[in-house]
Amino acid sequence: MTLHLPDGPALEFGAATASYQIEGATTEDGRGVSIWDTFAATPGATRDGRDGSVACDSYHRYAEDAALVADLGAGWYRFSVAWPRIVPAGIGAVESRGLDYYDRLVDALLERGVTPTGTFYHWDLPQPLEDAGGWLQRDTAYAFADYATLVHDRLGDRVKVWATLNEPWCAAYLGYAAGVHAPGRREGGKAHRAAHHLMLGHGLVAEALHAAGSQDVGIVLNLAPIWPEPGTPELAADGVDAVRNRVWLDPLIDGAYDDGLLRVAPELADPELVREGDLDLIKGSADWLGVNYYTPVRPGPVTPTPAGEERHPETDAYPGVDPVTFHVREPRTHIGWEVEPAGLEELLLETHKRTGLPIVVTENGAAYADDTVEGGVVQDADRVAYLRSHIEATERARDAGADIRGYIVWTLLDNFEWAEGYTKFFGIVHVDPDTQDRTPKASYRWLQQRLKG
Repeated sequence: MTLHLPDGPALEFGAATASYQIEGATTEDGRGVSIWDTFAATPGATRDGRDGSVACDSYHRYAEDAALVADLGAGWYRFSVAWPRIVPAGIGAVESRGLDYYDRLVDALLERGVTPTGTFYHWDLPQPLEDAGGWLQRDTAYAFADYATLVHDRLGDRVKVWATLNEPWCAAYLGYAAGVHAPGRREGGKAHRAAHHLMLGHGLVAEALHAAGSQDVGIVLNLAPIWPEPGTPELAADGVDAVRNRVWLDPLIDGAYDDGLLRVAPELADPELVREGDLDLIKGSADWLGVNYYTPVRPGPVTPTPAGEERHPETDAYPGVDPVTFHVREPRTHIGWEVEPAGLEELLLETHKRTGLPIVVTENGAAYADDTVEGGVVQDADRVAYLRSHIEATERARDAGADIRGYIVWTLLDNFEWAEGYTKFFGIVHVDPDTQDRTPKASYRWLQQRLKG
């Protein structure tokens, strides 16, 4: 049992954000260029051609955002640290002004009675490291450990709960296989190399932080229940599960890559990639597990994309897997994801059985258009319904015996939604794109009332 992770009789609540999505100020105080700066500047990479250079301007408005979390009644705020703010080139010179910013953020949270929890990597790799090969190169894992250790040395006296990585599946497979996220590469099976190096980086950071006395080092994974449609070949469905879930859980729990995974990812059998000691380092390295859930994954037999629908963005994110079509049932959110709270309940129960680790739902939320404004408040009854049903699913899994410590809503603010730009919004607080004024939505008020009783 960890020392600082929530462990009370009731589920604890928080709100989450990510550095590139909210901070802005991408050229201030010595911050270096990230792969998302570069990717977003590529014509056609984001849906509206926009980037995170301003975002929510949280670099300057962090105190206002800390107050929003406190006023919500949430006990926890999950933020990520921007690697290019701390080590602009990825290795070498350290930018003290970047560390100073996170000092101010952490202190602002603590002053308001909010417990900060940090994530070292939410996808904003320094561009110079990508120029040298990025996560396809082993050296990036060691650079990551050096950077994370610097941050922990500065903030670890006040931030006790840390996640190494956020959704390494997206970083590896959307970034290096499908090419729909930064760095926008379509390298096929080489993406499995990125996956291993991300897990190696996690293991190195966990080792360093444990040596420094931390007992609350976790990793955040966007695991998914895999629900094959009728007629889906068994090996194809197994391959989807292997690349989405087992490539992370197997090394963490068993210290191995299983045969089904190696069938679709033979790269992971290469002793030059997976070197002696790597899997031993990763095994048992997580004190807790973060689970991000939005929707189930339904692989099905290959069929043409229906007229009027875009090709599913994850189609190429499973290199080596027998071809499938991803089906999305109704109802859907504005971003096109199926709404199914039963998927979260099942996922939490199965992950508890598989890992035995304390679990935090580190992200859960929904994108809706939210076009109705009444009395100066965005009316987002659809988001309220989504949050209610998924909180209830979390509590059912907890009541059934899963060791779930907290539920953290995604996200606090309407922000830069990665490849979707500013066309999809998950926030419980509306952010005016011109003035940056923050206005809590009906969903914020609903959750506030629930938390404050």
